[in-house]
Amino acid sequence: MAHAHDHSHDHGSGSCTPAPSGGVAGHEGHVHGPYDHHHHHHHEPPSRASLPFAVGVALNLGFVAIEAVYGYLAHSVALIADAAHNLGDVLGLVLAWVAMLLARRRPTLRRTYGWGKSTILAALANAVLILVAVGGVGIEALHRLAEPAPVEGLTVLIVAAVGVVINTVSALLFLRGRERDANLRGAFLHLAADALVSLGVVLAGLTIMLTGWMWIDPAISLIVSLALVHSTWGLLRDALNMAMDAVPRQIDAAEVERFLVAQDEVDEVHDLHIWPMSTTEVALTAHLVIREASDPAAALLPRVCQALRERYAIDHATLQLETPAVAQACALADEDTR
Repeated sequence: MAHAHDHSHDHGSGSCTPAPSGGVAGHEGHVHGPYDHHHHHHHEPPSRASLPFAVGVALNLGFVAIEAVYGYLAHSVALIADAAHNLGDVLGLVLAWVAMLLARRRPTLRRTYGWGKSTILAALANAVLILVAVGGVGIEALHRLAEPAPVEGLTVLIVAAVGVVINTVSALLFLRGRERDANLRGAFLHLAADALVSLGVVLAGLTIMLTGWMWIDPAISLIVSLALVHSTWGLLRDALNMAMDAVPRQIDAAEVERFLVAQDEVDEVHDLHIWPMSTTEVALTAHLVIREASDPAAALLPRVCQALRERYAIDHATLQLETPAVAQACALADEDTR
């Protein structure tokens, strides 16, 4: 039995250095091959990585206070709805920020994978918080539709216009690095969507000023709430799947299995598992049934580990090699994971 452990933290940019060859015969026909375990840390300094979160939290928290106060004074449920959503964004940014800092902590003997899973828990908590806030705003909007209240259109327009600027600036803070980090990409997309939501509130204020239709304010808030439920439901679904160790949606498990079987030395693959260690790192374990060879691990394991990282962004691969005789006795060979 051979184990190859390839642990790299370069998020797809590093190389898989071949481990020393020369496995020795082991018990029950197993072969104990090379142990390849190396860590690459190409992270930004914590202070620089935290800067977008700190500025984004400060800007949005200040705007939440402004929006809530003027929403109350202007009797605008649309502004209050947007304030509640922005508060959810602030909490979400704080959670993502803390999770990012925790994920940088080194693994320990108790937490051998470190704190990477905290980024997934942060995404899950963020989704729940937003849905709760949107639910409360939606109920108030329905009451306002039944009994429309006077709304100061100009106040709504001005405050929401400030929101467009703040959310746009906040989104741009996460523009850099969003392609390689799901947390940054999620923050960017969420804040960009907020800018569009605030733009909708601007249109509501303008419509009230031009037509005097007070019902447009709760109507816009309902539309905004439904849009947020739609986008947040996707976040909740993805976070739950990650928390349950489901295969990340950007990876086709069947394709990975076909790739492993296609290797010249490999006849069969079983006990294949692919799961997210965090929102940015993916792990894989598999048993590879190989043809009889003197030392297949010397070439096979480094090549496969590097290909998994480059083709599928799977940073942590653990592969167990088995001969056909050993595979027949493997208790995990008959498990159906499909």
